[in-house]
Amino acid sequence: MDTLQLTFLGHQTWLVEGDGHRVLVDPVLGEGFGLSPALQFRIWPPRRVDVAAMPALDAIVLTHEHLDHFHLPTLDRLDRGVPVFTGTLLPEAVSEAVESLGFTVHRLDHSDVLRYGELALQLFPAGARTLFWEDRVVQPVARLGQGPSVVIGVDADLSDVYVQQVRDGSQPMPRLAVVSNNSQIAPPGTPGSDTNLLPGASDVRGRKSGLRVLNELLLDYLEPLPAVADVALCGNGFLPARTPHGPYLYADHPAMAAAANSLQHLFHVHGPRPGDRLTVPAVGPVTTDRVIWVTMDDAFETEQMAAHSAFLADPKALPLAPIAPPVGDAAAALAEVEAELPRLGRDLVPTAAGQLAASVHDYLNGPLGPRRIFLALLDGPGGKDLHYAWNPTTAAVEPVAPLTLDEAMAQYPLGTALFFQDLVGILRGHVQIWDVAGSSMQCWNIGRPLDSLVYALFAIYGEHQRPDLAARCYAYALGHLAAARPAA
Repeated sequence: MDTLQLTFLGHQTWLVEGDGHRVLVDPVLGEGFGLSPALQFRIWPPRRVDVAAMPALDAIVLTHEHLDHFHLPTLDRLDRGVPVFTGTLLPEAVSEAVESLGFTVHRLDHSDVLRYGELALQLFPAGARTLFWEDRVVQPVARLGQGPSVVIGVDADLSDVYVQQVRDGSQPMPRLAVVSNNSQIAPPGTPGSDTNLLPGASDVRGRKSGLRVLNELLLDYLEPLPAVADVALCGNGFLPARTPHGPYLYADHPAMAAAANSLQHLFHVHGPRPGDRLTVPAVGPVTTDRVIWVTMDDAFETEQMAAHSAFLADPKALPLAPIAPPVGDAAAALAEVEAELPRLGRDLVPTAAGQLAASVHDYLNGPLGPRRIFLALLDGPGGKDLHYAWNPTTAAVEPVAPLTLDEAMAQYPLGTALFFQDLVGILRGHVQIWDVAGSSMQCWNIGRPLDSLVYALFAIYGEHQRPDLAARCYAYALGHLAAARPAA
């Protein structure tokens, strides 16, 4: 049969099938993902995947290292005889963690073609304009013989290498493009690092608009592929941890697809729910049916949608709350933080935030002194907040006198507030900076959105910059897996 089939399994997990062969991309098959059972981000819409009933696999693809794509508890449920394929830039700590479970990891460059019968798969590097925390992503392109092809545009700008091959005819124009909705827009009142606390600084009307999301996903993103006939939405498919508002805004992809189809006729947009299988023929329409081994959790979905509607009807400002485990010995935790601060100060220098802070000389109260970036660590030892400032003349993070948030915003052009225990959790590998940024820290900055401290901390504490912390995270997750296994 000259058709490709893509079964959507939630968030950004896909089963690609063709010629009787199957490749599972970025498997997250449990209820959610996270480094420990105590901190889970539930997949949305909620579903149950019967792994035992899932068809046998020929291969697994990991596109990159972020935990919503690389999930050790899922891999632990799969056949160790299935090879795992990834790109050339996946951090070594990830491949070591996967191999510790008994898998064999193979790295492919974009010229390598993985073949199973007539099903061919290539992994193309992220586009050159991709933001640095996603630039190790690979984007799978599947093709069945000389028939239809599909590109899965994972978490990055479309691959320049792939687009050039489409333009020069060495790759066909894809029949279907999968685009990932990473907008993750929380309802008004929800704390988050994507909101600039400076009055009037956040682009609420533009940034937090479903119209903007659709434009970016369907027009801007797909501009290099002008003849694509079908588009499938995925992503935005998890619940932020420990928040009362249910799903993110614009996470209803069937509704988003219906809106898009009513507003344009360039291509047909599909908004699959988990368990939907898209059949992509060489000619004729893309059709949808369902697989029997994925079922929706209707009760939990109804409960969360009710919470979502109630919050939107009566939004309330939510207080910040820590997300990492308690620190235990406060003195030992403080020593860990103080040992880290010199490195943090040095690592701030080349970031956009650091460069901006060093180039601004006047602020609200006139000329600035040498201290330019404010850091508050909330609820430190003894319940006291700890206050610091970054000094570019020494590249040091120095203790400063306590300030209220309003006072700090009036004195410093850039700053952030996060919990002491969350920074400790990052250093210990119990949480990642991505977890903390979602709803447990706040920032302000002059300049562009990308000048925010949150992006500086992505650069400083992401897996690409701190493989030592990444390795601690995976050891922590593997420890929870081992503890959950029945005794031999």
